[in-house]
Amino acid sequence: MYRRNPALGVIRPPKANTPSKARCGWACLLLASGVVVGARAADADLPLARMPQREFQSRTPWSDPNFFPIAVWLQSPGNAARYRAAGFNSYVGLWRGPTEEQLTTLKQAGMRLICGQNEVALRHRDDPTIIGWMHGDEPDNAQSRRGGGYGPPIPPEQILAEYEQMQRADSTRPVMLNLGQGVAWDNWHGRGVRSRHPEDYPRYVQGCDIASFDIYPVNGESPEVANKLWLVADGVTRLVGWCGSSRLVWNCIECGRIGEVDRQPTPQQVRCEVWMSLIHGSRGLIYFVHQFKPQFREAALLDHPEMLAEVTELNRQITELAPVLNSPSLPAAAEVASANPEVPIDFTMKRRNGVSYLFAVAMRDGSTTGTFVIREGPRSGSVRVLGENRGLPLRDGRFSDHFAAWDVHLYRIEAGGQ
Repeated sequence: MYRRNPALGVIRPPKANTPSKARCGWACLLLASGVVVGARAADADLPLARMPQREFQSRTPWSDPNFFPIAVWLQSPGNAARYRAAGFNSYVGLWRGPTEEQLTTLKQAGMRLICGQNEVALRHRDDPTIIGWMHGDEPDNAQSRRGGGYGPPIPPEQILAEYEQMQRADSTRPVMLNLGQGVAWDNWHGRGVRSRHPEDYPRYVQGCDIASFDIYPVNGESPEVANKLWLVADGVTRLVGWCGSSRLVWNCIECGRIGEVDRQPTPQQVRCEVWMSLIHGSRGLIYFVHQFKPQFREAALLDHPEMLAEVTELNRQITELAPVLNSPSLPAAAEVASANPEVPIDFTMKRRNGVSYLFAVAMRDGSTTGTFVIREGPRSGSVRVLGENRGLPLRDGRFSDHFAAWDVHLYRIEAGGQ
């Protein structure tokens, strides 16, 4: 995202050649060599806002099963009403803020905020607009030196010490730490001397309550990662493994052109990245909406009607399904076989108020047919495909569906007669 500033309350845009999300390849590495063959279930299982290290279940909005964080990164509060209309409910980061004026504007728009602990923010400890503290951005990347060049990443021990300091200033809100591409890409050169040291990450996540990361494969420059959308999911899975059940995992989503003119995701690819993330265990989304080339546009999403329409519909659907998404996953409740071994299908199954849901995504750029077997749930009935105005028969606990490239299908499984 933006280069981290140790002051915590100020986030500055990158200078030229800064190895940050805004400047570098926005890329990630395939974590397992070769193409994944066959079908698999996402193995993430995080109950609603479960953070045993620090308890937030009793505090709004973390106690609300209808709240799913859908955030936008470092945007002007003047656009908060427009983002709210597009289904966003949170801001992460504020330019040189928060200020009193910024907080007032966000409150009027009904927008929640995760921000740095500056003097203004700490004066508003009791303001429900602020729902969390920002612990900085990409401390795991090489850090620019005042005299030029780059030094090593910020050590995990320093992140943990700063986290404890933030807890002492206010222990009633979670602290969010956003990490960089190294979460998913061991060879990411932007980590400098700590490239190919994934063992750093279990230590980094000790310094937060919400661990997030950013990686943008469509905007990526490296041939190792360009257009490998599934690496977003691999990064989420990896971060979930490091965090366990004691911390929430969020991630960032590319939703437009960031740098090169010929690199920008389609609305379908954005939808795929979003649902890959959710299926693999992400419990909060941060959209990166800046454009840096050919000219800088802070709120590029708002000027892209087709992408804005897709993101608005995505946000509406996620908000509607929030109580389901916030429910535990059921990893043994179903299985799937893909007719095309080059296009695996990943899924998660959940149950809410006695109703079963199965969310599935094609993990490669190709078509296939998936055959699902329900192990725990109705054996016969119908399967409603949410948002597609169609249904499928469920017989003997099985149903099949076609997946085009990067397709996402969301199923509500409804019991019927024998």
